[in-house]
Amino acid sequence: MRALLAQLASVPGQTQANAGRVVEILGAHRDVEIAVFPELFLGGYDLSLVRRSARSPDSLELQSIAAAAAAASTAVVVGFAERAEDGSFFNSVACIDRDGSLAGIYRKRRLFGAEPDSFRAGDEHRVVRLAGLDVGPLICFDIEFPAPARELAAAGAELLVTASANMAPFGPDHEVATRARALENRLPHLYTNGVGAIGGLRLVGGSRSVDASGVVLAEAGSDEEALLVVPIAQG
Repeated sequence: MRALLAQLASVPGQTQANAGRVVEILGAHRDVEIAVFPELFLGGYDLSLVRRSARSPDSLELQSIAAAAAAASTAVVVGFAERAEDGSFFNSVACIDRDGSLAGIYRKRRLFGAEPDSFRAGDEHRVVRLAGLDVGPLICFDIEFPAPARELAAAGAELLVTASANMAPFGPDHEVATRARALENRLPHLYTNGVGAIGGLRLVGGSRSVDASGVVLAEAGSDEEALLVVPIAQG
């Protein structure tokens, strides 16, 4: 199997434009089984814009991505600020299967820095069925702790998938964590990080595919956008 790691710079607050890029990229990469986009990609990692850029799971932007996923027969994991029914906000990923159905929403449990001022923490792990695999989604800071990935592995995950917006100076943290979570759980790990400057932060890329022994199979650079097609090394 092959995956697309879409290491991109999103445009803060421009949800339609960012969704449009996802649609375009899916249409141009019909030969992959799953595509992974960065944390909060739909609205950008700018916490000051969360109220403006937050969307519900049935939003037009996510519907357009689901339609593109179905057209390309490609599963998608994409980060967005989720507006819940009670009006609160979560840092979430939408997990859309290759038929365009919403397989699940995962809400980030380990919030970083100022994120608790904008988001509620999620309270459960979630294994979702994507492209014929049981996938364990994670978001950025989640991978710096052993427990979230271990819970997903115990729940039957066959593949770890992380959407990230990791920034300087924390690049080395994720160089270690991406490999460690794969090795200690004996699971392959797909990791997509963003790039570009947003709100005074510099996202540091380094998207990668890691096999179940912790070996990096393919990796993007730290400064530029990249559409990296990588193998999924199933254990």
